[in-house]
Amino acid sequence: MKRIGSCAALETFGRTRLSRHFFMRDFLMSEIGNFHGIPNIPDDPELAIAAGRGLCTALLDPLVETFGPLTIRSSFRSSTVNAFGNEHGLNCARNPANHAGHIWDRRDGEGCMGATACLSIPWFADQYERGRDWRDLAWWVHDHLPYCDMWFFPKRAAFNLTWHERPRRTISSHIAPKGKLLAAGAEPAETCGQRQQRYGDFPALGGIAYPPLPARFAGP
Repeated sequence: MKRIGSCAALETFGRTRLSRHFFMRDFLMSEIGNFHGIPNIPDDPELAIAAGRGLCTALLDPLVETFGPLTIRSSFRSSTVNAFGNEHGLNCARNPANHAGHIWDRRDGEGCMGATACLSIPWFADQYERGRDWRDLAWWVHDHLPYCDMWFFPKRAAFNLTWHERPRRTISSHIAPKGKLLAAGAEPAETCGQRQQRYGDFPALGGIAYPPLPARFAGP
């Protein structure tokens, strides 16, 4: 796919399907871009699509099929949008630190691709606001999905969730207890049994039943 140079091309790009539940358009909204008039468009559309498909198929689709709808808070950022956010104190890390993270269309220093979405799960957020521990969700994700990194935030238990070709498997939080819950390569401080007790009342992975396609339209 060529670099996007027209409104029509951007419309076509936005219609690109990343997975069963998501299209590229779902990830292009940026408050920084909207407010400051900076287009949030990738320089390398093909790499952005490939990374986005990894994020959606491996992580976001299973979440939807377990907990229902997700709220996408922030996701793809163009290099220009992210650099502006970093330079103006708008909660964006430096560009190299966000390559293969929020900047989907740049590989990281090791040549790997990845993608990040900041999301909230309404099913869990309602419980969190009534006092449920954010770690219940963190350990569920750890035990069920091939994530790379998680960073949790206080508002509605939103968290950055990263897919990456070489997952580090780290968990960090700005919610008490703040800091690193799990470092790369480390074993969880809680046993498997302790973690399972935390989320024993969660729904089954992929348990939401969606209507099947009629057989004549289901394809091969």
